[in-house]
Amino acid sequence: MGLWRKIVQSKAKFTFCRSYQFALLFAAALAVFAFYYFGSNHENFSSATRRMKENKVGKSLQGDAQLTVNLSGKKAAEPPGSAPFVHSEPGKTAGKETAQLHALMMFTKVDKNYGLQEKITVAMKSMVKHATFKDNEVLHLHFVADMPSKKIGEPLLHELLQGAAFKYQVIFHDVDALTQKLFPVVEGMQKHFSAGSGAYYSDSIFFLSVAMHRIMPTEMTRIVQLDLDLKYMSNIRSLFGEFEKFQPGAVIGIAREMQPVYRHTFWQYRRENPKTKVGDPPPDGLPGFNSGVMLLNLEAMRESELYNQLLNMENVRKLAEKYHFKGHLGDQDFFTLIGMEHIGLFHVLDCTSNRQLCTWWRDHGYAEIFDLYFKCDGQVKIYHGNCNTPIPDD
Repeated sequence: MGLWRKIVQSKAKFTFCRSYQFALLFAAALAVFAFYYFGSNHENFSSATRRMKENKVGKSLQGDAQLTVNLSGKKAAEPPGSAPFVHSEPGKTAGKETAQLHALMMFTKVDKNYGLQEKITVAMKSMVKHATFKDNEVLHLHFVADMPSKKIGEPLLHELLQGAAFKYQVIFHDVDALTQKLFPVVEGMQKHFSAGSGAYYSDSIFFLSVAMHRIMPTEMTRIVQLDLDLKYMSNIRSLFGEFEKFQPGAVIGIAREMQPVYRHTFWQYRRENPKTKVGDPPPDGLPGFNSGVMLLNLEAMRESELYNQLLNMENVRKLAEKYHFKGHLGDQDFFTLIGMEHIGLFHVLDCTSNRQLCTWWRDHGYAEIFDLYFKCDGQVKIYHGNCNTPIPDD
């Protein structure tokens, strides 16, 4: 609001006889203020969700100036009856229904960790470099953020998305509001998949993907959840095409874990069951999953009786006890555990769509078998610099 006060103070000094040029200058400054004001947090997630349900998700996200920061120079189609803020080239989108594509990233505590700003810079620049979408498609970029991170993110994203050759929308969601909704759903499972022995309220956000289908409005049917420490080497649009490859019963698309982390975690179960494939490397083993890139078919998650039964606290407890499982990686652990018995819930992404680079376990007891997990043939589509591993230059 400091910018607004300066503008108002400047205006107070104007006299009636000031030139027309000064009036134009004031109007331009007001427009700058409007950009930041519309991105401020004047509405909570619940009220925005109700509006989305009333107006349909794609249109309401575009029209909700209080929740949304619209940074695109190729802005998305506006709901009927409102002033147009999209310029569509004649003949290219006429008669085509706008397709809404959604991607979500966590963007919290950025003010305390400068490294996260560097990671999102790499991620967004590489996304913009390679991404192309159809003329009738809009990419909605959702960021779960606290207020300090949002204040950093707004101007940063405005800079990073300059020159994007696709229509997009940036939406910030308040992390506290989401946590409040998530905690009752995931509280029972947190003790099995979080560091420490308790179910801490603040840890709930690391299970967002597990219960996304209960948080987002029903009109949103698909979303891709992405870590910040990614570098895109190809068009992100191809990820959305993977939804069409889901087999009946599959609700989530996810890549295999590329280290023997779950071979280690399931050590007791493996000792008691020496012929098990649990924790074994691909292609025939069950190495677990990595949640750096996830495709969430929200509609299928809502409709899957099996998946929703597995969210039950007692069912989670039984599985954790059966496999002697105690993890610390949140949603990734949950998906890995249920995948040991219900692999049909998952569409397994190729390793090139989440080419993990961390080699920590190679230096901690698993050097002889490490490459059985780490090997990945093919042209890399997305690099994942997990455990702060440097990502190769172009």
